[in-house]
Amino acid sequence: MKTITFAVPCYNSAAYMDHCVETLLACGEDIEILLVDDGSTKDDTAAICDRWQNEHPDIVRAIHQPNKGHGGAVNTGIAAATGMYVKVVDADDWVDPQAIDTVLATLRAQHDTDEPIDMLVTNYVYDKVAKRHKTVVNFRRVMEAGRVLGWDDLGKFGLAQYIIMHALTFRTQVVRDSGLKLPEHTFYVDFYYSYQPFPWVKRIQYLDVPFYHYFIGREGQSVQTDVMIKRVDQLRLMTEATPERGTVPEGLYRYMIHFLAIESCVTSTFLILSRDPANYVKKTELWDAIDAYSPAIGKDVRSQLMSRALNLPGKTGRWIVRNGY
Repeated sequence: MKTITFAVPCYNSAAYMDHCVETLLACGEDIEILLVDDGSTKDDTAAICDRWQNEHPDIVRAIHQPNKGHGGAVNTGIAAATGMYVKVVDADDWVDPQAIDTVLATLRAQHDTDEPIDMLVTNYVYDKVAKRHKTVVNFRRVMEAGRVLGWDDLGKFGLAQYIIMHALTFRTQVVRDSGLKLPEHTFYVDFYYSYQPFPWVKRIQYLDVPFYHYFIGREGQSVQTDVMIKRVDQLRLMTEATPERGTVPEGLYRYMIHFLAIESCVTSTFLILSRDPANYVKKTELWDAIDAYSPAIGKDVRSQLMSRALNLPGKTGRWIVRNGY
């Protein structure tokens, strides 16, 4: 069995995907790289995927499919993965050569244990265009590096601190056992990927190394306000994936409530910034839906500091949010 599968969604990625693949190949021979060509039509992405497969047939596999969006490409990668672990790496991102040895040594060691870790957390780097200083996001204040942890061993996350896709490497069977199915034909599915499988995660390890480089500023990246507003549909899935208190470790429940509150607040902010009365209604419906799913979960989400601020009533509340943003 391969140690890790890197699932790489590729959509019209010809201009930058070679760098991504080159950094992944440096991880060694016991890895798998799945290049999921998601119906690319505007450039040579499909041909580049095939070229990498031809050059490294024991490591790289090209998968071509009709366009299903980022979520659909990730779903395909997870379904096809043969590695013990799986990590999603977007085609315009890459992994850090100085962190590779530490990460792969940790994952390789799991082959020899009866209780392998279910999730590896590593730091990630915001690589912004034309910016020399790179922001490194770490979790050293909430996780002790180097030892196996449970959810109740984690500290308190900061007001806007949470674990995203770029920081995560899952044991493949855990993701499959969770039944994760990402929405297709949509952007920003990363927060659902970084949420839904967590109740199936029992053993966690954190490495204080900057493994993932998240490239920001490429023309065409999907950060528009209207795209962010569409998150409201995905928050329903997050809400439905939230376990009731007492059914999972308390540390996990607290974290999931914290993360659900953050994402609800982020989406609410963009709904308010749109200045569209129809979106104000969507904001109200978003919070009402959480309450309707579970009054207890709704109460806990609304009790978070940011949630209280985002739900100040009327024009005054919206004015405070716009000026605070």
